[in-house]
Amino acid sequence: MPASASRELVDLLRGIEQRSRARAAGLPQQEETRQYWEGVIFSLGDARLAAPLNEVTEILHFPSIVTAVPGTRPWVRGVANIRGNLLPIVDLQLFLGGGPVMDERRGRILVIRHGEIFTGLLVKEVTGMRHFQRENRIDYSPPEGPMEKFVHGAFEQDGGTWPVFSMYALAESPEFQVAAL
Repeated sequence: MPASASRELVDLLRGIEQRSRARAAGLPQQEETRQYWEGVIFSLGDARLAAPLNEVTEILHFPSIVTAVPGTRPWVRGVANIRGNLLPIVDLQLFLGGGPVMDERRGRILVIRHGEIFTGLLVKEVTGMRHFQRENRIDYSPPEGPMEKFVHGAFEQDGGTWPVFSMYALAESPEFQVAAL
């Protein structure tokens, strides 16, 4: 290839490159991404709480068959066969000193698995999942009572306060681990 043809080819390629750069869209503006905390929203009595999503394995309807276990505390509803696994069912509201969950059709079972603990927690209702901006986490002191050692902070959002109920703290508590009378 003669030198003039080579030079024409290089000039042509430079022209294409310049036109491409002139018409190319720039990179999008770099924006700071927000960090979110995700929680399962549930009710115990009149309290509306958020459990960390990563601490809830599954959410179930109340099983049609729950077998009572003699010699257990009143808050142990019994055991249910869930896909071949025996799942102890605990009335969380009753465990925390409230009345039993009466409407089992509306109630839900929050399944937790932490260490050796595999349990279903009966709650009054589950209203869904919520995303909270991490910067909206606040220090929160729940009212004195059985629930206070399981509430670790809260989130403020939409004009409300959402206490964070730690399922893992519950599973690790000695009172919860001793279900026998």
